[in-house]
Amino acid sequence: MTELVYGDGAIRRPSLYGSSIENTYAGVLSFMRRKYTRELDGVDVVVSGVPLDLATTFRSGARLGPAAVRAASVQLSELHPYPWGFNPFDDLAVTDYGDCWFDAHNPMTIKESIVEHARTILRSDAKMLTLGGDHYITYPLLIAHAEKYGKPLSLIHFDAHCDTWADDSPDSLNHGSMFYKAVKDGLIDPKTSVQVGIRTWNDDFMGINILDAAWVHEHGTRAAVERITSIVGERPAYLTFDIDCLDPAFAPGTGTPVAGGLSSAQGLAIVRGLGALNLVGADVVEVAPAYDQSEITAIAAAHIACDLLCLWRQKKVAER
Repeated sequence: MTELVYGDGAIRRPSLYGSSIENTYAGVLSFMRRKYTRELDGVDVVVSGVPLDLATTFRSGARLGPAAVRAASVQLSELHPYPWGFNPFDDLAVTDYGDCWFDAHNPMTIKESIVEHARTILRSDAKMLTLGGDHYITYPLLIAHAEKYGKPLSLIHFDAHCDTWADDSPDSLNHGSMFYKAVKDGLIDPKTSVQVGIRTWNDDFMGINILDAAWVHEHGTRAAVERITSIVGERPAYLTFDIDCLDPAFAPGTGTPVAGGLSSAQGLAIVRGLGALNLVGADVVEVAPAYDQSEITAIAAAHIACDLLCLWRQKKVAER
């Protein structure tokens, strides 16, 4: 039986399992009050932040995203998540690893710093749930995940932008070309990958399956889940959710907002329907709190991250 802790469970809870009694408005702000630790023994999922926004093409500020998502997660740790009706931490050992350190004043070292951060965690066999930061961070994360799980991976990518614009510079920091590089590097298989919510044009989508925002609005979330599942199948898959997949009405706090996107309800419904997939890693990126209103963007991102943990909890219980 786990010891019940009142307050500051992020630093005081001895067990990786269970939850603590917290005032939502106080205490140490780890993601969903998980224990802050860099010990990896027995951990199922590691939550960590990558506070980078040097690769943005419009508004900066996503470096503050991990902190904002952690702060927005406090209410989610108070009650059993909806619609799941269970405490995921009764069965899933989740820790908050803190943030990846990199030298922001030496940009050419950043990619390898993120790769090494991910390699360290993945060597333990824990899965990673990463909070961004701008979307460039997914590229080094994919490098480490492909090393761990074998390449090519399938990619499930929620975004307003395809991020496959041509960029053959090996050293560029650009949050609009990561998946161009990932395809070229053989990290992801375009035929078994899918991008959801797209509403910007590219002359070459590089063979990735597109369920653009208009398609989701017309066909609905259930059809989107069925299509994603049929494309990806049982292959090892990495899920990345750029918060600007959501319409600016639901996620104004982001660097490159585009009108006509998914609602938060649509985005959550699709994510919640992906329990059959073999998700080997995931991230939620591009929250820029300086442009947010009443924290609604960070709240949406925290809910998406929480639902991803619930998917992994379901998978773990089913495999017992």
